[in-house]
Amino acid sequence: MPHQVFTQSDQQATSQGHASAGDPSIHLSSSPFQVNRPTSILQLADNPCILSALTTMATQGAELVTSYRNVIEKGGKFEPEAGRYHLYVSYACPWAGRTLITRKLKGLEDVISLTIVSPRMGEKGWPFASVDSYPSAEEDPLYGSQYIRDLYLRADPGYAGRFSVPVLWDKKLHTVVNNESAEIVRIFNTAFNSLLPEDKAKIDLYPPELRAEIDETNDWVLKYINSGVYKTGLAATQEEYQDAVTKVFNALDRTEEILEKNEYLVGNRLTEADVRLFVTLIRFDPVYVGHFKCNIRTIRDGYPAINKWMQKLYWTNDAFKSSTKFDHIKLHYYHEKHLNPTQIVPVGPVPDILPL
Repeated sequence: MPHQVFTQSDQQATSQGHASAGDPSIHLSSSPFQVNRPTSILQLADNPCILSALTTMATQGAELVTSYRNVIEKGGKFEPEAGRYHLYVSYACPWAGRTLITRKLKGLEDVISLTIVSPRMGEKGWPFASVDSYPSAEEDPLYGSQYIRDLYLRADPGYAGRFSVPVLWDKKLHTVVNNESAEIVRIFNTAFNSLLPEDKAKIDLYPPELRAEIDETNDWVLKYINSGVYKTGLAATQEEYQDAVTKVFNALDRTEEILEKNEYLVGNRLTEADVRLFVTLIRFDPVYVGHFKCNIRTIRDGYPAINKWMQKLYWTNDAFKSSTKFDHIKLHYYHEKHLNPTQIVPVGPVPDILPL
């Protein structure tokens, strides 16, 4: 059965007949990161110019407004063509992980080429293997770039936004098509169907009959789980932390209730809602429990239905397993000095994910 977590303020609100502040069904009127902090996230970094993954990923989907929001469509500026587009990602980043999984699910490996960056970020952001030759990291095959930032500046020398991943790149026009993970997922879902075999073309992660329910699910999962773990881990006061961690675990309780009765989050079939949740929860026990203090319960011991759902996706669908590299994930998060000054990477949990 799911567990409910209440702060004192939640209990007072409930006793007065108001909805609990920890209830994930209540929509926030503003971004969960628009809070009063005694210190900003960037000021916590050794250098305010460091575009750390924590600040990038904490704000992506919340405060960060991505700069490239183009679509790929027939007759448009960016048309669906095999070999024209290239995806730059990090195995460490959950937002980039969405696009990795979808690319594999849709069978786009021969249509859209791929490059993996190193998980260790420095003052200039995400490096390629030419700068940091970490296992599975790769060099930029297109331009020999040293950092992801070099691609953004190649597309626009005056670019002043965040140098984030994922990046969907157009090799023909030498520019960024899109750097919003949610939109790249939907581009991959439909834009290249005419180039795919029937069995892959018919896979639809955002079917019309389920879109309203998927959108609603995505909304609370983003606010309280995807972004919620960052709000918890980057909290600057005890009150802020208590509020954030409560919302995370109340949302996990809600998820557990759904998965106790259903095989998947929406419509009892695999959809983008599962992809978006998986990338956070596969990181939960290895990183967020300890590093972000989301330690009321672990997934493996506290949420049997969620754990079974996650195990099934990981062990029976290679799109999920091949897109998950625990060494990249753990090294990246624990490499952040302002949250982990020693940069020691914990050994556990062992194993990273329990077998079926």
